[in-house]
Amino acid sequence: MPPSSVEKRRLAALERLGILDTPPEERFERLTRIARQYYGVKIALFTILDVERQWFKSSQGTDLQETPRSVAFCDHAIRQDKLFVVEDATRDPRFRNNPLVTDEPHIRFYAGMPVREPSGFKLGTLCIIDDQPRKYTEIDLDVLRTLASLIEDELERSYLASDESDYVEVSHLSRAIHRAQNVFLTSDNDRAAFEQMLNDLLSLTGSQFGFIGEVLYSDADVPYLKIGAITNIAWSPETQALYQQVERRGLIFDRLDNLLGKPMVTGEVIISDDVSKDLRRGGLPPGHPAIESYIGIPIFSGEQQIGMVGLANRLGGYRKKLADELGPLLQTVGNLIERKRLYQEKHEHRKRLEQAANYDSLTGLPNRRRLTQLFEEELHEADLRNGKVAVCFIDLDGFKEINDKHGHAVGDAVLKSIAERLQTAIREHDVVARLGGDEFVAILRDVDHPKVYARMLETVRQPISYKQFVLHLSASMGVTVYPDDNVDTDMLLRHADQAMYAAKESGKNGFKVFDLDSHLTRKERIRVLEQIGGALDKQELELYYQPKLNLRDRTLEGFEALIRWNHPDEGLLSPGRFMEHIEYTEHARLVGLFVIRSAIRVLETFIDQGLPYTVSVNLSPSHFLSTHFPGDINDTLGACPAEVRSRLIIEILESTALDDAETALTNLGLCRHLGVDISLDDFGTGYSSLTNFRDLPAREIKIDRSFVQDMIIDPNGDMIVQAILGLSRSFNRRTVAEGIETVEVEQRLIELGCENGQGFLYSPPLPLAEALAWAHRFHWDHRHVLN
Repeated sequence: MPPSSVEKRRLAALERLGILDTPPEERFERLTRIARQYYGVKIALFTILDVERQWFKSSQGTDLQETPRSVAFCDHAIRQDKLFVVEDATRDPRFRNNPLVTDEPHIRFYAGMPVREPSGFKLGTLCIIDDQPRKYTEIDLDVLRTLASLIEDELERSYLASDESDYVEVSHLSRAIHRAQNVFLTSDNDRAAFEQMLNDLLSLTGSQFGFIGEVLYSDADVPYLKIGAITNIAWSPETQALYQQVERRGLIFDRLDNLLGKPMVTGEVIISDDVSKDLRRGGLPPGHPAIESYIGIPIFSGEQQIGMVGLANRLGGYRKKLADELGPLLQTVGNLIERKRLYQEKHEHRKRLEQAANYDSLTGLPNRRRLTQLFEEELHEADLRNGKVAVCFIDLDGFKEINDKHGHAVGDAVLKSIAERLQTAIREHDVVARLGGDEFVAILRDVDHPKVYARMLETVRQPISYKQFVLHLSASMGVTVYPDDNVDTDMLLRHADQAMYAAKESGKNGFKVFDLDSHLTRKERIRVLEQIGGALDKQELELYYQPKLNLRDRTLEGFEALIRWNHPDEGLLSPGRFMEHIEYTEHARLVGLFVIRSAIRVLETFIDQGLPYTVSVNLSPSHFLSTHFPGDINDTLGACPAEVRSRLIIEILESTALDDAETALTNLGLCRHLGVDISLDDFGTGYSSLTNFRDLPAREIKIDRSFVQDMIIDPNGDMIVQAILGLSRSFNRRTVAEGIETVEVEQRLIELGCENGQGFLYSPPLPLAEALAWAHRFHWDHRHVLN
């Protein structure tokens, strides 16, 4: 890409400064030493950015003298007006594959302050580099800013002290040779290089007009001249257009019978001191000012003529000796043009390989490989600006039918048309890529709106005209949005793909946004199911016990056993974190058996110690209603003493009893036959009929905590509790109020005649030893301060 006008002016200012490729100077060495020592880094540099290279005017800690500009961190720094800092290059998508990071000097940390030359252009940086990541505050880097300003002061002093133009001709020639070497070795911008060379030649020879061209050969092996640079003067409008043509793509001269073409035939220097009378005159662009004297000099690389220089209107004319004096410069240019050609061939080959590796050959869109790179950069940029990235996975509806009916040529034309349309439907900085087949992906920056997604699909729906066909198709699209969906690029694509299939299943020709909540629930379910078996084997599950108080007798009646998971990584987990995920799996049954067996062992301990307490356990709905339950309850309780069975209370949810009333009645009847008490949990939330309430053999009703906790602040809650208590008394059922947390609620329940209660007012669920210690300390008058 040609340099911008600002970059051209920057390079011109750099040239005027005359600092490039000069020996080290103590005034700069001293400042880079200070920077390295102050920050304790591996490397400190004063760098200068040339056309295609980064050159080190002063370096501490490295033997490198320069690097290609294309890999220079400093090239990023001079685009800033402030310090440019990379805390860890291996974590930065812009640099982690940079050869200066992956190879010597293995850059991890970089901080560079732009350095300006006297006229204000940023010519390079003062930078510090280390092979370990570092983190500095803005204040920490003030010293680096100060040292950079001292370098600017030194540059200004030098510039003012050397503001003169007394250069000998040999010095000019030497500098021109050096510039030629620098430009051609480090740049693939031949037009800019030719223009610089032409300016040097005109200045060295005192010529008024001139050109530099490259000798190429046609398919018939006939030489022609492609102009790389020509004098820009106030020609006629027609000729000015020709100059603009040279700027765009080069001007071609293919006549071999005039002064311009003759050197391509003879390979010799052509001189004319009176062009107006020379029979070889002609070939100049129309309207060009008169040419009085002229020299045409062929340029060689080895035995091959590869270029030509033409100079005109030098005071005193031209002599062969002048060409000889220019020989070192012309020979250098010849050798370097040949190198440039080799570089261009390698560059084109590499470019073709890169194109094939990164871009879809049919549509020209980024392929999956390139998309991954662009995607990671977009996510990094989104993190920096706290922005969003919408990932749109697009699959065409009906493309296979078009491909099968009309053939692959028509199918390819459709894909190319869709690719072009999608590109027009997004903004310039957004990305659209083709994954393969009829699948496309769009990456949208800071966009998350249904209208945008609908507009993209509407673009696809427009009819496609191809030869005699008018084709119609639509698309289904899945969308997920980062960082709401905070996963890596591969998972984001998978999630968008899943959402696309949901759009297909919903009738196609539409879009669906990835259901993150459902996904997280599924993901958590999978994680729990993978670990719960091991938790049982490793005895990570444990029952905690919450006291149940008799509000009438003011005694401790027993405990409700509540399961907990001592997770090795996440700590203590309540049943809400895992029980719902194991429902309707074999794990629900295994956990249920663990709960019942654990409760039996605790009851046996109570009996041995002469403690009168009961234990209530909760069973999962799927286990209680399963075909395994009758055998499980018989096998577990059949051999237990009657006293153990009589103190065990099985709690089932009211809603469980309603899900399958017949099975529930059968299993509850079996429990009662074994002498096990039944408690109907969360009563009031399941909308039981009076018939079910009457028929269920539950001796205990547990009033749901949502009603209990609202009693004082919500009259409706109080009325519901009164109704449940009245209904329970009518059917001779005892009641337990859950979730008692305040003395006011406790007092109101006592006033209403509630028999039992439990809640954090008394104690949270505790491990068995702590629960028994609580029971040992229990006294009704001190019940509110025990926990």
